[in-house]
Amino acid sequence: MENITLPIDEHVGHGYTANKEALLKRLNRIEGQVRGVNRMVNGDKYCIDILTQISAINAALHKVSLGLVEEHVSHCVVNAAAQSIETGDQSFVDEKVAEVTTAIGRLLR
Repeated sequence: MENITLPIDEHVGHGYTANKEALLKRLNRIEGQVRGVNRMVNGDKYCIDILTQISAINAALHKVSLGLVEEHVSHCVVNAAAQSIETGDQSFVDEKVAEVTTAIGRLLR
């Protein structure tokens, strides 16, 4: 069986780097929604309308969060697995899995 060397590029970029422009566009849109809620409160708009906008903001943030988790797993965790295979040291994977598990825990609070 042939040994396969997998690339280890942990410090070359982040998982979201390839989609950074789209991520920033989405975050700018969310920022605009938050400013809109601020204007609604300042304008004494109806509570339910404000809550509806906040719900939309939360949904948009959750979508961004899930995308970042997916990118982290497919980039950082996969690279850690490659590094573990290359070095024989399981701690690279253990560290990244613990990291993503902690991040998901924060998202679920």
